[in-house]
Amino acid sequence: MSIGPRADAVSYRATLDVLGDEGFRLFFPLAAIHAALWPFLWVAAFGFGLPLSDSIPPGLWHAHEMIIGAFGGALIGFITTAVPEWTDTNRLRGRVLFVLAGLWGAARVIGFVGAEALGIVGALCDLAWLAFLVVYLVRVSMAKRSTRLVAFVFWISCLLAAEAVTRYAFLDMAHAAELADRFLHIAGFVFLGILGIALARITVPVTNLVLDPSQETSPFRPHPGRMNLAPGLVALLVVAEAFGLSEATTGYLLIAAGAAFMDRVAENFIGREIVRAEILALAGSSGFAGLGLMLMGASRLGFEIPAYAGLHLALMGGLGLGVLAVFSIAGLRHTGQGLGLVRQTRFALLLLVLATLLRVVPEVFPTTLLPGPPFVLVSLLWAAAFLLWLRVYWPFFRDPVTIQHQGC
Repeated sequence: MSIGPRADAVSYRATLDVLGDEGFRLFFPLAAIHAALWPFLWVAAFGFGLPLSDSIPPGLWHAHEMIIGAFGGALIGFITTAVPEWTDTNRLRGRVLFVLAGLWGAARVIGFVGAEALGIVGALCDLAWLAFLVVYLVRVSMAKRSTRLVAFVFWISCLLAAEAVTRYAFLDMAHAAELADRFLHIAGFVFLGILGIALARITVPVTNLVLDPSQETSPFRPHPGRMNLAPGLVALLVVAEAFGLSEATTGYLLIAAGAAFMDRVAENFIGREIVRAEILALAGSSGFAGLGLMLMGASRLGFEIPAYAGLHLALMGGLGLGVLAVFSIAGLRHTGQGLGLVRQTRFALLLLVLATLLRVVPEVFPTTLLPGPPFVLVSLLWAAAFLLWLRVYWPFFRDPVTIQHQGC
């Protein structure tokens, strides 16, 4: 009778050992679970409210928990996985990853129900893991005497500053509601900047692998002067937004940054291989981000376009699709699998696209049939996308056979 529990305990410890071997194994599933559950609970269970929040508008809680929560978890997994590979350094493993997960997770538990009384605890947890990432990037850069990570140091430092201001505003919503809203927008823009530089690093090797699976040649070489155009323009937008420049100024910057993302889409026209799911997902991420930013810019310039339609298209579509694409591609490559998304993964990506369109299109083109977004259906499709991805990839992530001691 005692053999079973001991075997389960051994299996449990073995799974923890595997999950703690590399950042993506732990944080990609955690981020996927949070991304799936939080919007659905907020819509279907809490009715767009929060049980333990009185003063902070639920919409701001929602934005914060998606940007810093779900996308933040993805960021931790991405940085702790990609940086060791890019710099040929030892990866973070074991206890340090679980401490990061504890900090991130504690803030998410508080955020799930909007526990304002514990807001300062959640703030300290989120600021702690963000500060850790900045310090980690700086230490690796100094150890390797490299400037390759400077862009990520800049962007994550901006995210840390935006989170600090947002959390401060949360503590004094009677006087700082506008400040919280503005810096949550900035946090979203910062993530789009990170998306821009991440896509610049990811798209090239993925496209070359699609074009030449033997990896003997590199037929795809993007224009070097345009690789960082989108994040560069987003950086200008972040500065303008932080200093509170006019809506006309930020409107034109939004359109310029959006156009730069659309330029990234053009680089994905590589012939018939463009129909590969990996290429379409990366191009779609840039496309949604670009179109969303341009819609936001048009709204600020006076066009009758709901501002939040553009914001959701950029973050939910652009950033969400980019995150799920990275989960899917990196999840294969870092577990020793060949490139090529299975049918369930392609369907998960399609579900996320449908969720985004159902959230945005009825706001931009309302009809009597669909006068507004069907929020419950949107949240279900969004949740299904991440949970289906998790169902496909969880066996790889927890299997010790898939541990690789060298980069993908």
